[in-house]
Amino acid sequence: MNVEISQPDLGDTPAGCGPIRPEADVSGRSLRYRVFECVRSAGQISRIDLAKQLKVSPASITSLVGELLDLGLLRESSDPTRSTTRGRPPVALSVQPDAGYVVGIKLSRAQHTALLVDAAGRPLAQASLACQPRRRSLEQVLDETGQVLDALLKEAKLVRTDVACIGLGLPGMIDHNAGQMVWSPLLTETDRPLRRLAEDAFGVPVAVDNDANLVTLAELWFGKGRAMADFAVVTIEQGVGMGLVINHRLYRGAGSLGMEIGHTKVQLDGALCQCGQRGCLEAYIADYALVREASTALDPANSDTTAPDVMLQQLYEQAKAGNEAARVIFRRAGRFLALGLANVVNLFDPPLIILAGARMQYDYLYADEVLREMHALTLNRVTTPQQVQTHAWGDLMWAHGAAALALSEIADAMAEGRG
Repeated sequence: MNVEISQPDLGDTPAGCGPIRPEADVSGRSLRYRVFECVRSAGQISRIDLAKQLKVSPASITSLVGELLDLGLLRESSDPTRSTTRGRPPVALSVQPDAGYVVGIKLSRAQHTALLVDAAGRPLAQASLACQPRRRSLEQVLDETGQVLDALLKEAKLVRTDVACIGLGLPGMIDHNAGQMVWSPLLTETDRPLRRLAEDAFGVPVAVDNDANLVTLAELWFGKGRAMADFAVVTIEQGVGMGLVINHRLYRGAGSLGMEIGHTKVQLDGALCQCGQRGCLEAYIADYALVREASTALDPANSDTTAPDVMLQQLYEQAKAGNEAARVIFRRAGRFLALGLANVVNLFDPPLIILAGARMQYDYLYADEVLREMHALTLNRVTTPQQVQTHAWGDLMWAHGAAALALSEIADAMAEGRG
């Protein structure tokens, strides 16, 4: 196994991070937390604008900002957006970057990806570890995770005790609240206390979640969903996942196991899914489903020795070149995707569905005819149709979401002076 280290490109990093909530959405949080969250999401803001946005008196803002400055969570700098000819120079507030560091790690079958982020949400370093693409024990995966974590921290000249929290995500059914791995296609075991074992292995607080929720958190904290109250994310890769944001918050379900759109049934007694059941949506549109079908369109003599990623790329190239069998495979997958998306619309009616994941390179899956069929299968065809967008972040999308998971875990403690 080989660890690759690189510095993230900060050129297009937007100001601020985290959900941009309206003041009415106070969620029972303390005013000091809301001040901290508002500064973090703005990136940089003056006391006057902070008071206006939160609809509280300037005196209250001055007092709370003073507390956050004393805690080392905020800092002051000159405000280039304002000018004055007399008195004190204009001052802007921002999150103190070194108030805390978090690490986001996305685990997958063939490669683990890690990202180091400061308290302001700025990425500082990244690392990846290539692995043998096979199922393995949780002990093996945690050992690999430790390797990529230590390589990342070495690059940043930090040690594990400098990290406030690690966000850890992997495919499958993960109970976030209990910290339990119920089932994952990555692992040979089921029902393991993932969070506790990871904390024991790394000596750092750990938050865990499934990879579809990581992508959704990436959109909520860093992407298209920052200012949206409600939206859905559907991921298509080795599996099919979904994340749902309701009122600026990730919805996980009563046992943190909801939104498993990939395991909704679209065909009774249908194709075998990697979860062990039949007829699941992902058994028709995920990587392994397309690979299973690819041998009918490609040279069957080479299909047994061709790597799955290579076979998928060959299948796509054949479809683009006019191979009708290859086109039928993608069209069929697209129709099943249309059915799955229509079910999302009929159940939740989100104003925006974001399609994400490695399979966004295959435009047959989200072609115009796929979206037309989705709209035809929904019940609200007479109203404004749901907006569907694709967002291919690349590998770091998942790690960004894992970092957002870690930031959200420590935000309360930081703002309340407990971290």
